[in-house]
Amino acid sequence: MAQLWGGRFTKETDKLVYNFNASISFDQKFYEQDIRGSKAHVRMLAKQGILTDEERDAILEGLDGILEDVRSGKLEITSEYEDIHSFVEANLIDRIGDAGKKLHTGRSRNDQVALDMKLYVRDEIDEIDGEVRNLLLALQKIMEEHVHTYMPGFTHLQKAQPVTLAHHVGAYFEMFRRDRGRLADIRRRMNTCPLGAGALAGTTYPLDRAYTAELLDFDEPTRNSMDSVSDRDYVIELLSALSTIMMHLSRFSEEIILWNSNEYRFVEIDDAYSTGSSIMPQKKNPDIAELVRGKTGRVYGALMSILTTMKGIPLAYNKDMQEDKELTFDAIDTVKGCLALFTGMVSTMQFRKENMEASAKNGFTNATDAADYLVNHGVPFRDAHGIVGRLVLTCIEKGISLDDLSLEEYQEISPVFGEDIYEAISMRTCVEKRMTLGAPGPEVMEKVIAENIEYLEK
Repeated sequence: MAQLWGGRFTKETDKLVYNFNASISFDQKFYEQDIRGSKAHVRMLAKQGILTDEERDAILEGLDGILEDVRSGKLEITSEYEDIHSFVEANLIDRIGDAGKKLHTGRSRNDQVALDMKLYVRDEIDEIDGEVRNLLLALQKIMEEHVHTYMPGFTHLQKAQPVTLAHHVGAYFEMFRRDRGRLADIRRRMNTCPLGAGALAGTTYPLDRAYTAELLDFDEPTRNSMDSVSDRDYVIELLSALSTIMMHLSRFSEEIILWNSNEYRFVEIDDAYSTGSSIMPQKKNPDIAELVRGKTGRVYGALMSILTTMKGIPLAYNKDMQEDKELTFDAIDTVKGCLALFTGMVSTMQFRKENMEASAKNGFTNATDAADYLVNHGVPFRDAHGIVGRLVLTCIEKGISLDDLSLEEYQEISPVFGEDIYEAISMRTCVEKRMTLGAPGPEVMEKVIAENIEYLEK
């Protein structure tokens, strides 16, 4: 059992205790970050005269060799080591001898693991941001192609007013754009370097923490050594942001599941993103959308777990905090996988424009526009509201839409209606008249799409 401690103990740790305590099974995930942090630490030690240049070069060469061998599969990370830190240090000593024993000078596993976790989370934020951007590009393409694709907008899951597919998808564009903003905020706020905080009270060695931070692309060192080793706010913030991303994906998935149903028939999901039934040959199931919706709870669980873990921990480091890793790793992998699959699904999905427009017409989404027609002809809005309500009731009794009523039927309820009512309640007119900022009118949407392009090119 390779450990970084033991001199104070008179016998070995019980095997069950060792296994329960060990983290190598999961913290091996950031071996690259651990080696990167160690290389920066060694360079700083040599700069400060704590190590010689020869010792620095030997350690750096040894660390590079370990990194290369792990990447190639020549060196395996095994359970004989307690954690990734002991794996790296033990192999370094095996390769270069006593110089390797000086790697840990002026450093604790507490500030080391805090650094590794920050480096890992920062790298993953950049990857997740890239996945969200890819999804935004896919949504942008749909918006560009469907400025004039009419569909019903809903409130309470009831057909409400006509919109366009571009406008509907644009709502999700705004959600995922905010998600990118949250990721950027977290990255900026967390970008301080904890290395040099030691176990909790710094060190007596003359470390140059600003230099270490610079080598590792941090903005500055952390400001309090106790907070440095016990801070997991950035993990909580990330899991919160990931939960929000999943919530947005889940909402969109729910709509796609509805749109894919026989009752809606708004979309056709590509065969590559669908599955069939083992018994019902006619079935084509939206499994990817359903799994994304289901995995949302998994990411929520990670957030609640870390919040619960951290709520009762006194300063500074406590072993409880080892529980931050597995759930964070799992949540990150889950979100990245869901984003990639969801992007592929929406990129290949076919939209049935005729069904969407017919649904908007048959759902009386132009009723408000019929009322506005009356208002524009001098009828008080409350009276107009009642008149159109009676028109809708007539349509329901006849099983037709407002577009299908004859002019005589309109005028039986209100003589104010003229031939121009049909143009006033057409889907095109209903949408094109909505020109306020944020509305679905084509000129508004074209401007939004142009702004989106500019944003995505930054």
